[in-house]
Amino acid sequence: MDKQLLDKIMRQVSKPARYMGNEYNMVEKNRSEVLINFAFAFPDVYEVGMSHLGMKILYHLINDRDDSYCERVFAPWIDMEEKMRQHGIPLFSLETKTPVSEFDLLGFTLQHEMSYTNVLNMLDLAGIPLYAAERNKEGSGRNDFPFIIVGGPCAYNMEPLADFVDLAALGEGEELIGELLDRYGKWKCSGESRMAFLEGAAQIPGIYVPMFYDVSYHDDGRIAGIRSNNQAAPERVKKRIIMDMDKAYYPGKMIVPFMDIVHDRIMLEIFRGCTRGCRFCQAGMIYRPVRERSLDKLLEQAEKLVESTGYEEISLTSLSSSDYSRLEDLARQLMNRYKDSCIGLSLPSLRLDSFEKDFLEEMQKVRKTGLTFAPEAGTQRLRDVINKGVTEEDLINTVTDALSSGWSSIKLYFMIGLPTETEEDLQGIADMSRLVRKIYYSMDREKRPKNLKVTVSTSSFVPKPFTPFQWVPQDTMDKLGEKQDFLRNAIRGKEVTYNWNDPEASFLEAVLARGDRRLGRIILSAWKKGARFDSWSEQFNMEAWKKAFEEEGIDPAFYSHRQREKDEIFPWDHIDIGVTKEFLWREWQKALREEITPDCRVYCSGCGVMRLGEGICR
Repeated sequence: MDKQLLDKIMRQVSKPARYMGNEYNMVEKNRSEVLINFAFAFPDVYEVGMSHLGMKILYHLINDRDDSYCERVFAPWIDMEEKMRQHGIPLFSLETKTPVSEFDLLGFTLQHEMSYTNVLNMLDLAGIPLYAAERNKEGSGRNDFPFIIVGGPCAYNMEPLADFVDLAALGEGEELIGELLDRYGKWKCSGESRMAFLEGAAQIPGIYVPMFYDVSYHDDGRIAGIRSNNQAAPERVKKRIIMDMDKAYYPGKMIVPFMDIVHDRIMLEIFRGCTRGCRFCQAGMIYRPVRERSLDKLLEQAEKLVESTGYEEISLTSLSSSDYSRLEDLARQLMNRYKDSCIGLSLPSLRLDSFEKDFLEEMQKVRKTGLTFAPEAGTQRLRDVINKGVTEEDLINTVTDALSSGWSSIKLYFMIGLPTETEEDLQGIADMSRLVRKIYYSMDREKRPKNLKVTVSTSSFVPKPFTPFQWVPQDTMDKLGEKQDFLRNAIRGKEVTYNWNDPEASFLEAVLARGDRRLGRIILSAWKKGARFDSWSEQFNMEAWKKAFEEEGIDPAFYSHRQREKDEIFPWDHIDIGVTKEFLWREWQKALREEITPDCRVYCSGCGVMRLGEGICR
């Protein structure tokens, strides 16, 4: 790598700090003194990837091993990619500026389906053959190319990328990655073939090797069967779960970037899983069961991270932070401990039914951060359909308490296009924004904040694998556009702002989310036509995707707008997340009956759920 040329190029692109490295708490090792060189790749720009908690955990976990060195790789922005291709600079790691093709293992975290073209683009920039079959064919040099690994939520249905990936890590990686690295270290010293490593890896619980499975199709395009073609591969791959979160690895320090990133603060993970069971939510299903960290462990971790980073904000992170059993104790102890240091506290993923006024007042004593709530639907009927257990009364009480405690900015998140949605449900979204304004103006001027800012945001519903809604069709783009037009006219008020997303992007996300292996050639074709950074509105190129579908003769509506039958085989049916397909179907039938399922607390082996009461599946 010509570092002088690289330094010159970085002065010619936007945000050169994306490519510099050398941040505070970055790990430095001698590559030649370790057995395993691992590149952790995030298929988006630096400021997005550096906000991802999973990368922070696995980066330090791997680097705590004496035999391994983990370096970071991010997708270069458009201007940097142009310069790299112009000057023949391959994709490189941040820590040592080493070409990615020289690593042993290259691991991508798949957080969003819209990053798939970036995965191909990064492989191409690295000079690595895109297809796994090319990298692993008999007679190829065993150390020519790194093994390509994927993990993260999209790895549970990574079939659209199956032809490009060597293996997928399913479930929580703190234990799994160690076992995989142990296996790789032994293989590297053995002189065996690449196929021997993959066969060995497939025997590790939670490791899925796509090439060891064959998929057959009916004439109408539905899947006829999924079968293992290698005795090393199980018929179903079961995700890994860490049950004791106090024993799970968590770093005592984290890298502090030189530039602003999306989540530029201490991230304190308080628990995993979710008790709520929202029927649209993939994360709430695939991350079950609920496992909490103890109060003492969290206070210990916070102290280490405050000391090692110098951040002035702590975020209590989880899928539903307000459901942590000792949340108020934790928040008050953190605020008391750090109030003299002016370290603030933020609570993402809040629920409307879980706050008391005195707690809100305590939160804003040190430094006021934003309050965000997610009713998800505009009427109680539709909230029952999606199993979102909050009411209008919850909204009234929480907003009243927040405003009287000095909070002036309220953000409300909703979904449109949910199953069984009507115009009345859409009107309910507008009515909720008006309700917030009504509460504000009904208060005494002396007791309410000087100004009010209400932000209403809607995203378009995307049916996801491993949810009760995996059987349902998505609204067409035209229909979603009509619903957005309705809300633009219905949501009014000088203090209210309405934000929405692009229906075309949601449509493509739905196609990729429920896609099968035939979409691999679509992703490749779209990438060749210029698609990359598809989750960025200014870069999203729907025309490239439309042409790819047309040229390959595949109708995307088959994946997005089609109602599935109960017994249809899904592309992900050979993956076991611990929640059964039968349980998900029962939840879908409950949704049609507008019937809610109570919160989950006790572990039930029948469906991998945490349930109240006796742990009996309903």
